Amino acid sequence: MTYKIALNFEDGVTRFIDCKSTETVADAAYRQGVNVPIDCRDGACGACKSFAESGKFELDFYIEDALSEEEAGLGYVLTCQMHPKSDCVIRIPASSEVCKIRQSSIAATVKEVRQLSASTINLTLQGEGIDKLSFLPGQYANLGVPGSDQHRAYSFSSMPKAGEVSFLIRNVPNGLMSGYLTGKARPGDEIKLAGPLGSFYLRDIQRPVLMLAGGTGLAPFLAMLDKIVADGGSAQPIHLIYGVNTDADVVETDKLDAFTRLLPNFTYAVCVVAEDSACPRKGYVTAHIEPAHLNEGDVDIYLCGPPPMVEAVAHNLRERKVEPASFHYEKFAASV
Repeated sequence: MTYKIALNFEDGVTRFIDCKSTETVADAAYRQGVNVPIDCRDGACGACKSFAESGKFELDFYIEDALSEEEAGLGYVLTCQMHPKSDCVIRIPASSEVCKIRQSSIAATVKEVRQLSASTINLTLQGEGIDKLSFLPGQYANLGVPGSDQHRAYSFSSMPKAGEVSFLIRNVPNGLMSGYLTGKARPGDEIKLAGPLGSFYLRDIQRPVLMLAGGTGLAPFLAMLDKIVADGGSAQPIHLIYGVNTDADVVETDKLDAFTRLLPNFTYAVCVVAEDSACPRKGYVTAHIEPAHLNEGDVDIYLCGPPPMVEAVAHNLRERKVEPASFHYEKFAASV
């Protein structure tokens, strides 16, 4: 049996490898040109100690000096003794450069550009390499801007399907990518895609999940929900609060409605900052986080939005004296 192993490096680069159940993760990595930290290969030195964020596995022999019982109980592993029993995500305590990883790059073409609102653009790319593209839902890619030597970072808003993948992109006045998408883009244009990147991604769902999206920060959550559906759903409740500045900024609610039908434990709410909004929920996202969503701290919180939103949510949690089981966030600022 062969499993997909995601190796996440400390500089945000992710590399996927295939690992047979009969080989160790370290051996599989080296077989595929990934030089993960390693020394003895006998479970004795601890040089390959990493953290398994998700997945099932077994560990062969190792000594206490290399990996303590407490560390093993927390999810730490020795990749030289680790045999996967499912797909896994492993955090490697080294940079991709040290491990001699080249960022993967594929050539895709524009299939469709849709202006969802004055502030938001949906870009769908297609290509033979898309179905082979591996990323964790929530991660982003660098997209080359056609006609320039510049690139811009955007979160995937879908998982790869039928050779296609999508992005939600903020329409920035005088922005390089925005100007291309709104004025020059044509189906068939080539766009280079490099990645995946980022430490913001969906972990194993073991408790209630609260998702907080600001504007085009909705993108990674659409990919996460896409993956949850593909995996057969979740036994835990998942609630999304999606905040925007004006009514015109609200997009993709048809997709969110579809997810409520596909995922019985999924709910969502939209809130709008503008006082003249027709939306029943007004104000910032923090005003609509209810005690039940926080589950007395036994909750995993995912947040994607501009820096002030991240800071406001963190402050709100401190004021409520709630320390969530985990708090994962992605700050973004518009690039011109």
